[in-house]
Amino acid sequence: MHKLYAVAAPGLAPITEYELSTLGLASAAPANPQAPRKQDAGDPGGVAFTGDLEAIYRANLWLRTASRVLVRLGEFRAIGFTELRRAAAKLAWERYLVPGQPVTLRVTCHKSRLYHSDAVAERVVGAIGDRLSTPPAVEKADEEADQPPQIVLVRLLHDQCTISIDASGALLHRRGYRLATAKAPLRETLAAGILFASGWAEGALAEPAPLLDPFCGSGTIPIEAALLACNAAPGRHRRFAFMEWPGFDVALWQSLLIEADRLERDRRAALGGKLVIQGSDRDAGAIEAAEANAGRAHVAEFIEFQHHALSSIIPPPTPGWVVTNPPYGQRLSTDQDLRNLYAQFGNVMRAKCPGWQVAMLCSDVQLVRQTGLALDAGLGLVNGGLSVRLATGIVHRT
Repeated sequence: MHKLYAVAAPGLAPITEYELSTLGLASAAPANPQAPRKQDAGDPGGVAFTGDLEAIYRANLWLRTASRVLVRLGEFRAIGFTELRRAAAKLAWERYLVPGQPVTLRVTCHKSRLYHSDAVAERVVGAIGDRLSTPPAVEKADEEADQPPQIVLVRLLHDQCTISIDASGALLHRRGYRLATAKAPLRETLAAGILFASGWAEGALAEPAPLLDPFCGSGTIPIEAALLACNAAPGRHRRFAFMEWPGFDVALWQSLLIEADRLERDRRAALGGKLVIQGSDRDAGAIEAAEANAGRAHVAEFIEFQHHALSSIIPPPTPGWVVTNPPYGQRLSTDQDLRNLYAQFGNVMRAKCPGWQVAMLCSDVQLVRQTGLALDAGLGLVNGGLSVRLATGIVHRT
């Protein structure tokens, strides 16, 4: 069994833990999915779990809110460079690398006697060469590459060294469908996270309620909702770092893909016309991008995209959820513009969506208050490096 770690963006770890539990890859779901989680310095944040090779493959294939999946190669105490290299050379690098294979090293050092990250990286590269007879070629990280070099992560905290290898490759939000983007695109993992946190996802695999996004941009929230409701594996159409490992089990991977295809096919047949998802935006280019992205994600038939202003939305007659990421400073030029927009959002919700649930990302609680809606901005998240909060509540009838 491997020690594994699902890395999650700030605020998403409890939701990732819930996802792992539904996949049978964690002992239990968290009692409170929105509870804050203590994080050590240098820890990327996420959820530890254990599993075999199938668990590694399944986590990458199915997790919607994790950023990447790591395999813990080893943990040991290191207070000197000789000790570090000797211990690192004992790890089973041959399971994950071939001699001379390019790697990218990411090293963090906190409150340890070995504090020079470049020197630590040099010793780990030497240790890999000691084990495999040939040292790896070291390349710079490229987050935008479709197939980046194998990533090796080294963390030193209080003289305790943890070495991990990345099983994912490109970050897991890279589902493969979003080639066209509008302004301020929302990461797919964050979109999935707010669908879970809003409460909409809870019934998505039973009787999905209508969902509306009046600021849909390039369509990430509606598309992620449709993928979730269709029980479509988010990693079905992409490659992963583990596919390059010497011990990659092609037959096992193919069996997981066959299972995923069957689950999605059965779910689509059961959905019929029950799934109602709408996305709208005043930017015609955004709607074009959203439609193209939905087509690549194979969910275009489940989403109605419309080009019109917020005031022109026509919600479905049955109450559902408004899940959205309105502008908060990057697409409008003045504070007055934003205050007016949020006030208008509240007015439209009360006029057209009474009784609906609302989940809205926002960077400023003052803007949330501007809506006049009774929303609780309790969950802290990060969107594009900006601290934001998810405000949720019910639109009360006036």
